[in-house]
Amino acid sequence: MTPLTLCPLCGSATSRPFDTRILHGHTIYNRICAHCGLVYQSPRMTDDELDAFYAAEYRRLYQGDEGPSSKDLRAQEGRAASLLEFTRAAVPEVTRHLDIGCSAGILLERFRDDYACQPRGVEPGEAYRGYAQSRGLIVYASLDDLYAADEPRFDLISMGHVLEHLPNPVEYLAALRERCLTPGGLLLLEVPNLYCHDSFEIAHLTSFSAHTLRQTLEQAGYKVVKLEKHGRPRSALLPLYLTLLAKPGKPAGDVKPENNVARKRQWGMFQRRVLQKLFPHKTWLPIQDGVA
Repeated sequence: MTPLTLCPLCGSATSRPFDTRILHGHTIYNRICAHCGLVYQSPRMTDDELDAFYAAEYRRLYQGDEGPSSKDLRAQEGRAASLLEFTRAAVPEVTRHLDIGCSAGILLERFRDDYACQPRGVEPGEAYRGYAQSRGLIVYASLDDLYAADEPRFDLISMGHVLEHLPNPVEYLAALRERCLTPGGLLLLEVPNLYCHDSFEIAHLTSFSAHTLRQTLEQAGYKVVKLEKHGRPRSALLPLYLTLLAKPGKPAGDVKPENNVARKRQWGMFQRRVLQKLFPHKTWLPIQDGVA
């Protein structure tokens, strides 16, 4: 574990404690940037420790197995349907689609079948990558492998529940814009919503609100064209997730800070508890039990 000295969004060296908890035997410390309001994990695992965690513990802790289970595949089907619905409303055509963190490839298949586009995936998990490849998908173990294959650029890049796991989200997104995305292409992102989702998990290095997510995209050189708070496919009532589409633009100047983050988090989680008591069957949809 190593402390993070600078905010991943604005670069400020000033932060204060925000949340501490123990999960699966790991103590998780989250801090809030005193300048921009971003909530991020610190201290946190080093890059080598993260690699070892994903290789040996991540799937086992959260799913009980290294490979895809029927329950997990159903969850991925629900999420893929939600992301396709969100995208279809704004994007009439896709030629080449890259899904980073593509898992079993369900999202790639849904978009391929709907848009008749050419799918490519990146998935570091060997068991999930093998499953996707067994279904005829071309899936690389890393972006470096994708670059080495000299793949043409993509007019849609998706990252569902990936950005919160990345150590340097601004730099990562900027590199995608510069190396992978066509000039008129779109980036599709989904992350947990700090103001409703539990958020603070072992591998979640950043916890985004709608404001800090938008600021992250703008710092990386994107313009957000559509952003939605929703609960699909897990909840009919709770805004658990933030989903957005963004297009390449110019990197923004100074980060616009967000205020009252702790109060917004407390209020959001209070509303969640109330809704759980009043409307339990709408708050948590049973057919999606287990979706993260």
